[in-house]
Amino acid sequence: MTTKSVLDRATTNTQLDGVSADIGLLIIRVVFGALLAAHGTQKLFGWFWGYGMDATAGMFDGMGYNPGRFFGTLAGLSELAGGLLLALGLLTPLAGAIVVGTMINAINASWGPGLFGQGGWEIGLLFAVVGAGFAFTGAGRFSLDNGRPWHRQGFAVGAAAVALGVIAAVITLIFKWVL
Repeated sequence: MTTKSVLDRATTNTQLDGVSADIGLLIIRVVFGALLAAHGTQKLFGWFWGYGMDATAGMFDGMGYNPGRFFGTLAGLSELAGGLLLALGLLTPLAGAIVVGTMINAINASWGPGLFGQGGWEIGLLFAVVGAGFAFTGAGRFSLDNGRPWHRQGFAVGAAAVALGVIAAVITLIFKWVL
């Protein structure tokens, strides 16, 4: 058997080739969404070796997000809701907007050490990029959005979701600086 015939067999289209991108989106969406939701539960409830709300409130106060309980609750709920919506593939552009807005604030809070410094902002940037990516691509075929009237994807929807996330982040930052 020649190398060419092996490659020809490996690239032969099958019925599963039509859903491979949807399977990839499902894997990324579920793992990413579950991890983000877990971060939210760490802040809110102390689950998964998290600090819980009292320590989270103190941490947010220390970062200048006063009152810390309000902003800590907002961050925890945003991570939990955005993560669960992404994991389920439900209202995906809105979930992407929630993630982008939340992570812009995470980047702001961790700006000092730099991108890769201890406590730096590379994870916030990574999460924001994944959220923005899902706002543009949609959740894929294997999602609760699939076939629903609100299922949307594409440039206009993605750009609107990212803009909504940025606007929400800016409003949150304004409240941080004003309160």
